[in-house]
Amino acid sequence: MEPPVHVEPRSIPDKSQPALIMPQAKPSRIATGPRRIAALSTSRADYSHLRWVLRALQQQPDIDLRIIASGAHPAPGFGRTADEFKRDGFELEAELECLLDSDSDVGMAKTIGVAVLGLADLLDRLRPDLLLLIADRYEMLAPAAVATALRIPIAHIEGGEVSEGALDDAVRNALTKLSQLHFVPTDTARRRVIAMGEAPDRVHVTGAPSLDQLRQAALPDRTALELRLGIDLSDAPIVAACHPVTLAIDETADAMAMFDALDDLRRPVVLCYPNADAGHARIAERARTFVAARTDRVFITNLASTDYWGLLAQAAALVGNSSSGIMESASLKLPCVNIGERQRGRERAANILDSEGRTESIRGALSQALDPAFRQGLEGLENPYGDGRAGERIAALLASCPLGPELLIKRARPLDPNHPAAFAS
Repeated sequence: MEPPVHVEPRSIPDKSQPALIMPQAKPSRIATGPRRIAALSTSRADYSHLRWVLRALQQQPDIDLRIIASGAHPAPGFGRTADEFKRDGFELEAELECLLDSDSDVGMAKTIGVAVLGLADLLDRLRPDLLLLIADRYEMLAPAAVATALRIPIAHIEGGEVSEGALDDAVRNALTKLSQLHFVPTDTARRRVIAMGEAPDRVHVTGAPSLDQLRQAALPDRTALELRLGIDLSDAPIVAACHPVTLAIDETADAMAMFDALDDLRRPVVLCYPNADAGHARIAERARTFVAARTDRVFITNLASTDYWGLLAQAAALVGNSSSGIMESASLKLPCVNIGERQRGRERAANILDSEGRTESIRGALSQALDPAFRQGLEGLENPYGDGRAGERIAALLASCPLGPELLIKRARPLDPNHPAAFAS
């Protein structure tokens, strides 16, 4: 494998010169050796979902796995999470720097553009047989666009979900339509993807791969977590993970209401760093003020996934608007207060307590979450997002799925003549 590289965008050509005739697309690698799969991760959040998929792919003898770390991974301000790949035994094909040091939607848009320039060169060099993408981060639009232009098939994890209050919802659906293979977490998600016109035999229910962590990894105990976090956890903590609401006029309003609701709580609080969306710097600044007021509070820039799961196992409740609350907390029978509109529409288990993005509403939901009777009622709860074996299922499907030019072709599903939409003008 070639050594990791930092990919620089090409300079813009001089338009005063005659236009060059570009070479035709490079031939497929399919018949020349193991199938090459490129997997791209842009943040700690999607890497926590991809980790066990990548490990399962490593164990497949006929797969040449190339891992690309982009987005927030190389950024020191987000904890330089690209280093986690090496600690987990993965070799990076490339670190692609594209994230602008910005707290605006314009910065998000320009980040996509910078990523496209770098990925065009990188994916041209690699020419993988498949590109593996996950979920719904806005940065994922860049690799999907480049792969489409280069005629590289895309396999997408966690399509068919719904999060109506965030840009993620539109991104996820766009990735679904640009992808040729789909690995979805639930039967409901599969029905949604098929309803979007995708061929049923290309849509596979695998479960959510983030749940593999709980089944496969050894979680740290309370003593180990206290040493790493520098906080006393003898009283079960509140874990808070609140991200900007990218479709809201004020992206930070839910987070500010959450800080106010937590302020009078006599219990340790562990705050997770917000995602790299417009508004994250304002949330981070408020978080620093919040933890400075008391010694039983801590703000973590980057929490390893095993530490995060270990912390949830020790927690009294999870609060915020992260998909982790919806998808993962049920596996631990952990009460979760879900704030605002960001995750509206997702399937959820009975441990989820929905709250408006107002301080009093959050306080009321927290009071219910911390009631021992509520947690006792969660015994026997099953997580609708799977059984912790998604990684091995996805790897087996990627190792055996048919490849070739025909994979790029999508056949339109016939319209139902009895459906009212068929006759709409």
